[in-house]
Amino acid sequence: MSEIVLLFSGQGAQKVGMGKEWAEHSPSARKLAATADQVLGFSISDIMFDGPDEELTKTSRCQPALYLHGMMALSLIRERLPNLQHVAAAGLSLGEFTAHAAAGSFSFEDGLRLVARRGEFMEEACLATEGAMAALIGGDEEQVRALAAAADVDVANLNAPGQIVLSGTVSGIDSAIAQAKDFGIRRAIKLNVAGAYHSRLMQSAQEKLAAELASVQIQSPSLPVVCNFGASLVSDPAEIRRMLENQVTGSVRWTESIQNLIARGHQSFLELGPGKIIAGLIGKIDKNVTVHSVEDLASLEATVEALS
Repeated sequence: MSEIVLLFSGQGAQKVGMGKEWAEHSPSARKLAATADQVLGFSISDIMFDGPDEELTKTSRCQPALYLHGMMALSLIRERLPNLQHVAAAGLSLGEFTAHAAAGSFSFEDGLRLVARRGEFMEEACLATEGAMAALIGGDEEQVRALAAAADVDVANLNAPGQIVLSGTVSGIDSAIAQAKDFGIRRAIKLNVAGAYHSRLMQSAQEKLAAELASVQIQSPSLPVVCNFGASLVSDPAEIRRMLENQVTGSVRWTESIQNLIARGHQSFLELGPGKIIAGLIGKIDKNVTVHSVEDLASLEATVEALS
């Protein structure tokens, strides 16, 4: 029996048309899309399938869209490979919520409501603050943390060795970019994002999400889930709430999260989400593990064949 770790995409992976083929070919995918539209009170599936891009890119839209896409992919994998054993789950930022839904920490519907509210709260925080983000290429964590302190910004994502993202005020990020070479960092690239995700500028969103999390029924997951904030396994419902809350302003420790899973002996990973972004990051973390990516019908067929 094959064993595999489930990995779910984060914001930025979305693209118009995602999931459309699945809904056209699979009753279970179609049913999930219809349920999501009903729960949210608007057609998230129409926005996913047909855009426009500027609507799908909105934080309040792309977060529930990526969650739905990940759960559709999972339902198709479970249909096609009923003997595939899921041994752990993790997700990049927003994807951590999808990982918990996959592991049964909360229902599909409750998870969808949570990510929709999370997206709304983060969008509101973006509009209320002047935030920006920058990707730093070629610096180690110590150098990046020193730069962040000098520019008074936060470390948002530790995505892979040599790929770390800073987040904060526009002036702070501009300062960090200007000083990057002085701290031994090869390149600093300003990102095209709506605001300062995973920074102190998201504090209002974190507080509002905490209230939402408190009202949702959460149980211990049926398989190990690695959280972004602690880069550790979480199973206690109170701890799950705390980690999902802290993640809004805290760093996404993706490198350590994947290293934790590999240290536990896991060598086979399944990326459920558009764009193969996670596969690219894992290739930088450890070239010796295998990542299968499922984003459309063709990649689903290839993965089913590879894992059969």
